[in-house]
Amino acid sequence: MFWTSYLLAVLALILAWPVPVLLSRAQWPARSPFTAMVLWQAIALAGGLSMIGAMLVYGLEPIGDNLIAGLKSLAGMVFNNEPTTALGFWHLFALSAAALLTAHLVFTLLLTYYKIERQRRRHRELLALLASPSDDGPGTVVINHDSPVAYCLPGGARSVTVLSDGLMAALEPAELRAVLIHENAHLSQRHDLLLWAFAAWRQALPWFPTTRLAQTAVNSLIEMLADDVALRTESKGTLIKAIAIVASGSSQPTPGGQAFSRGPELAGSQALSAGSAVVEGNAVSATGGADSPRTTASRVSRLLSPKPPLTKPVRVLVLLASALLLAVPTALLIVPGLLG
Repeated sequence: MFWTSYLLAVLALILAWPVPVLLSRAQWPARSPFTAMVLWQAIALAGGLSMIGAMLVYGLEPIGDNLIAGLKSLAGMVFNNEPTTALGFWHLFALSAAALLTAHLVFTLLLTYYKIERQRRRHRELLALLASPSDDGPGTVVINHDSPVAYCLPGGARSVTVLSDGLMAALEPAELRAVLIHENAHLSQRHDLLLWAFAAWRQALPWFPTTRLAQTAVNSLIEMLADDVALRTESKGTLIKAIAIVASGSSQPTPGGQAFSRGPELAGSQALSAGSAVVEGNAVSATGGADSPRTTASRVSRLLSPKPPLTKPVRVLVLLASALLLAVPTALLIVPGLLG
């Protein structure tokens, strides 16, 4: 497994720096957000697998010709008191580092989920006291707030879309429909799960360019995906106007600290106080309130100057590349003596 560990390390390095930088600067993701989303997920998973796998393979090199064989030998040493003389200092160091990194990633993922769920639960309790049902359908409530605010609070059967009085007064019926369709797309496509994973990844490895660039890109891509759903029934002009109105509300100064992260999964980080909604940091908005100004600008530019989607052969090629990114490190880890 000598060459395997080094190849995995090189792959992890490439996926941690040049690849995400190049992808974040590319223009084509706006043309096919779903395809780009799949590629970002593949980069994240393959990068993590390669990084941990490189350390594991190097550490297990003296006792197995692949990961599975090495782990079996290591288990025998741990549970059957077999001699460990075959493992040198650096092999033990690599194994310890791999175990610590894996534990760190899993712990951060669970901790992020716990924080999100706690914020959502607190927010639902406040909405139960301060919000009133909307005539726009079940699962939609209205809060007494002058600024145009719209966001969704995921939670399975308890999912809810929150609108403000200011938003409903500012929007025409078609624009309001676009907002609701956009928010429902966030909920039905479970964008909160994607953002949870990428937020946890960034929390765990904040010094990696991949984590920052991936989270920013994913936040933008899910907004584009929801925009595309709204465009199936509403016009571009209607959606653009709705984006502008909601974005104007999100630009106002708001009290409180920053939200834990941006995106539909973190609407629970907002607070309601004094009988009115107070947005704590960046709200999770249907059409602009959750976005950074840069994301909002890119969404509007995409609608004003639309470009054709990627052709089917190109989309298939990108999806195949995504699958290959996951297949290569997996094969290197489990195929006996693949590279010697």
